[in-house]
Amino acid sequence: MNFDKHGALEMAPLEFGADRPKAANPIKINDVSLRDGHQSLFATRGRTEDMLPVAEMIDNAGYNAVETWGGATFDTMHRFLAEDPWERLRTLKKHMPKTPFSMLLRGQNVVGYRNYADDVVQAFVQRAIDNGMDIFRCFDALNDYRNFETAAKVIKDNGKHFQGVVCYTLNQPRLGGDVYNMDYYINKVKDLVEFGVDSICIKDMAGLIAPYDIYNLIREIKNFTDTPINLHTHFTSGMADLAIFKAIEAGVDIVDTCIGPYAYRTSHAAVEPLIMSLLGTNRDSGMDINKITAISDEMEKYIPKYKHLDNNPKYATTDINVLLHQTPGGMLSNLVNQLKAMDALDKLPEVFRLLPKVRKDLGNIPLVTPTSQIVGVQTVNNVLFDSYEGEYAQITKEVKDLCYGLYGKTTDPINPEVQKKALKDYPRGEEPITARPGSILEPELDAVKEEFSGLAQDIDDEVLCALYPVTGKRFLKWKYGKEEVPAEFQAKTMEQVEKEEELVRKALSGELTSKGGVGATRELEVKVDGEVFTVEINDPNAAAGAPRARRAKGGAKEVEATGSLLAPIPGMIVEFKVKVGDEVKAGDTVVVLEAMKMMNNLDAAVDGVVKEIKYDSGDSVAKGDVMMVIEPNE
Repeated sequence: MNFDKHGALEMAPLEFGADRPKAANPIKINDVSLRDGHQSLFATRGRTEDMLPVAEMIDNAGYNAVETWGGATFDTMHRFLAEDPWERLRTLKKHMPKTPFSMLLRGQNVVGYRNYADDVVQAFVQRAIDNGMDIFRCFDALNDYRNFETAAKVIKDNGKHFQGVVCYTLNQPRLGGDVYNMDYYINKVKDLVEFGVDSICIKDMAGLIAPYDIYNLIREIKNFTDTPINLHTHFTSGMADLAIFKAIEAGVDIVDTCIGPYAYRTSHAAVEPLIMSLLGTNRDSGMDINKITAISDEMEKYIPKYKHLDNNPKYATTDINVLLHQTPGGMLSNLVNQLKAMDALDKLPEVFRLLPKVRKDLGNIPLVTPTSQIVGVQTVNNVLFDSYEGEYAQITKEVKDLCYGLYGKTTDPINPEVQKKALKDYPRGEEPITARPGSILEPELDAVKEEFSGLAQDIDDEVLCALYPVTGKRFLKWKYGKEEVPAEFQAKTMEQVEKEEELVRKALSGELTSKGGVGATRELEVKVDGEVFTVEINDPNAAAGAPRARRAKGGAKEVEATGSLLAPIPGMIVEFKVKVGDEVKAGDTVVVLEAMKMMNNLDAAVDGVVKEIKYDSGDSVAKGDVMMVIEPNE
């Protein structure tokens, strides 16, 4: 391809006032602070109560759209925050009636980690619209646009905006190579234009886009379509600001940013410098910087509630190594946390080494939710459990589904040896499918309505349980007062934050002394000049916020290792496939354990009878916990 010379923006009179003349071709800016910002920086733990003080301010700031929902918010809210995700959408809409709302929809995955049946997709999208959603940014992790079809019809039938996504990924540090090259992305964009999307998003989930590459890509796209183009890129590598500017020079229509406190690191470029830099050009946003700084000041008041969730192990703001391992921020935090829980953080370099190989084995797929987790978790399993490289001793359910074709068509063919091993005794058959996944999935909603009839009160509750049966059921018990919300799922107050900060200050100054035996014990991690110290203190207030102990079923006595099924990794028990008294054979799946949002089928090691089950569905277990006792046959 012959690319044009990279030019400059056209200059205009430099005026600073909010009432300055409108630019010839103003850049449209989306704010993603209330979704991707806190998802990237503090594990999607932002609470609705801390969004409301700035909601009206953001609504009046002049954004093209505000991303308020989707992605991991639906999961995290009901799972960790004891909040109803539907209620957040309705509440924010009341406070932000003027600016269109945008959400991230994972196509047939909806907001989960597998492809759901068409009836679930249809119900979810319709209820999202009914509750206030305007723009649906719809992506498929494999860039298989057949997985858009069901959602797109509902969106179009309701007259809402359907934004199709091209997930941007690489096999080398810059655009090019045999697979993810200019032709690949041009063809994907053409497929979306033919699909009939209202706009197109180039979605760079890991901060991989280089400035000159995005310039050339945007210019090529503009040669054949007038469909508005939206650039979404993360700051991880440090290139986001540069890439956004080159995209603007090339004629991109919309860009995503965050407000200062929610920007940078693995999040997005900040909006403030972008507004100021474009003053006096034909792409001036027209936004008032004073309104944005006022929002930033208000956000700063509540950020201390979330500082403890920062999982960045480095002092540096950028990480250019992302261009080598290409791990999105959310995927990286998952890997780090899982390895920490396994006391195997020293294995992270080996995980990074093997990750490209596992990705290649699984069809060279893009690394975006849920495929980033699929590849990441399988790589961790290979590092921890394989006796030789490439054994795939512990294959997750999602990898088996991928090999069968339940996620769609992979970029390259899957390694046939891995595929054959994954599909051995696979319930749907050992021959992979080529059809649209949703076309072979049986309807799910009727069974969900029956199962949760005594708990779900409306269609929103039912859809939640269809997506997340175990954690959804637990949340509805909290929501309707059938169980008390545990302390660790309740909101942290500023008073608690201030008390913790005062304790840290006293620990650092030497004022904190232990009297022994008074109150409960709390451990504090204190960082001094980059070095972390663990300080154990007696704190009478610690008991209220102490983590809930895992529930083991009462009276279970210790047993010999033979016949005991141990948790190989920390996670949450999704379901037991057997009950006490059942006969099982070695190799039968008896427990489904969720780890890093992926399902692991655990098999019996011996023939025998289930003698004891020590946990309930929904309980968390640590590595090595005895989940079940099987009495071996003599």
